[in-house]
Amino acid sequence: MKLLYQTHSPYARKVLVAAHELGMADRLEVIHHETSPTRRNDEIFALNPLGKVPVLVDAGLTLFDSNVICEYLDHLDGRSRLIPTDAASRYRTLQWQALAQGMADAGIAVRWETERRPEALRWPSMCEGQRAKIVAACDYLEAHMGDGLAPDLGAIAVATTLSWIEFRHVHDFQVGRPRLAAWYARFCERPSMLVTALSGDTHD
Repeated sequence: MKLLYQTHSPYARKVLVAAHELGMADRLEVIHHETSPTRRNDEIFALNPLGKVPVLVDAGLTLFDSNVICEYLDHLDGRSRLIPTDAASRYRTLQWQALAQGMADAGIAVRWETERRPEALRWPSMCEGQRAKIVAACDYLEAHMGDGLAPDLGAIAVATTLSWIEFRHVHDFQVGRPRLAAWYARFCERPSMLVTALSGDTHD
């Protein structure tokens, strides 16, 4: 399998962490690609009409969007390990994944309004509105965070999104949130996190 990847993408990292947790990382050929709305990557567009990574190519099947790829990997051996099958646990996992994706989307919007967009075109109130979503989401996690370290897809999504927020200095989510900070520190000690550290700069 080929995983078209970006070393500074929270979405791509989620897929790779999931692959490590499933014991499938050695079956992936990870190929870094730079993508940006302002710099077309024709190789990625040929596989994903949105021009984004991650993209997984496996035996003639091409999948894009990290959520789809993670579900595919989770069912590849015929049993689900990252997405629970019982209803209550399944929907909690999927909700955490959705929350994490929304946080990452909001964080990227914050970076557009603080770093990536030409300064004269930046919109401070948009930036603050998007940052407020991240703050509210982190407060929600602090209130609902359990003590377990079960590496389901929801936990993986939250951990990799928080790692990106930390990596890009979008919000200091550990201040005033001891439960979230402790959970994040423990999750970051997992081998899957240690071998997939974020790196690199965005190229627009």
